[in-house]
Amino acid sequence: MSRVEELPDDYGHLSATANAASAMPIPPLPPHLANTNKMSIDEVAADLKKSPLFMTSFDDATDEDNVEMEAIRALMYEGTRAEVAEGFREQGNEMAKAKKWADGKEFYTKGLAALRVERKEGDPKGEEEDKREMTVKEACLVNRALCHLEMKNFRACTLDCQCVLAITPTNVKAHYRLSLALLALQKLPDALFACAAGLAHHPNNSALVALHARISSQISATETLSNKRLEEERRRKKEAETLIAAIKLRKITARTTEKPPDLEDASICLVPDPLALATSTLTFPLLLLYPLHAQSDFIKAFGEEQSIARHLEYLLPLPWDEKQEYSQNNVEAYMETKEGGLLKWGKKVPLLKVLSGGKVEVVDGIVRANLLPKARAEEWIQEMKKRKK
Repeated sequence: MSRVEELPDDYGHLSATANAASAMPIPPLPPHLANTNKMSIDEVAADLKKSPLFMTSFDDATDEDNVEMEAIRALMYEGTRAEVAEGFREQGNEMAKAKKWADGKEFYTKGLAALRVERKEGDPKGEEEDKREMTVKEACLVNRALCHLEMKNFRACTLDCQCVLAITPTNVKAHYRLSLALLALQKLPDALFACAAGLAHHPNNSALVALHARISSQISATETLSNKRLEEERRRKKEAETLIAAIKLRKITARTTEKPPDLEDASICLVPDPLALATSTLTFPLLLLYPLHAQSDFIKAFGEEQSIARHLEYLLPLPWDEKQEYSQNNVEAYMETKEGGLLKWGKKVPLLKVLSGGKVEVVDGIVRANLLPKARAEEWIQEMKKRKK
């Protein structure tokens, strides 16, 4: 049910006051915010980040006249080089504990940079202070190496670890992280050497012992695989040499064109043993063409001792031969010779007898033959002769 509310007596006055207020000009912004009127939201956000209150990183402080930041920096760098570097190291450790590796790396890098600036007047000097600085430097380097390792900056990790070992050759963390980085880079002999060097100082360190076993196992597996590949390559080379010798021994002419067809796994082979020249037989891929009907069959392995009649037993009758022109008793086979002529291939004649005569050549590893009905063979032969002219 709808309600009717009674308006106050001064409603008209209030409405007029509101309209007047909306018509009043908007007061100007304070001088330090006047420029924000012309800025986008992203530009305002970037400008706010210059203030320490809204800053998320010291890298946001790009304004050299930022007084607040200069004050903060001055507070940060109060103390000796070792004290400032130690402060950065501790901040880096906090980032590393939180697995913020990029931030941790930056703090360790700043710690190392603090150790390179000139000492201020009045700072302590001498062997004790040098030793303290070297201790902080070593800690920053070995921890930065961890950050590099976690960030997959493996080469940078190896450099930091080597710097640590130049300071303290027995540093177990440096040996371990160096070995891991070299392993990731697949520098297996170097990784094994680095790990063994660590074990020389820390023979009972379980992490190094386990890593050494892991690297050794990978080296062994790699060598086994490499030897296997080498053996396979040697066998393929020997098989190829044996095949060439078998073709020459049978006086078969063969050549390869510039763009041979892709036969996948079909090829000229010695079977059953590709290395047994005396006891194995040659098999050839054979393309059987039916030129009068633009059809073909592909025989993957046609033995040198086999005749075409043997293969016609399973090829005929042909599924597309509606007139039944092709049968064992009324077909003839022909091959093209090197000179461009035609050679009749008797149905019971072994393939080797045709190929070893020197008239027919095997091109790109394929034997080609044409099958025709007897009644139309002469017609095709005359057509071929016309084309040659």
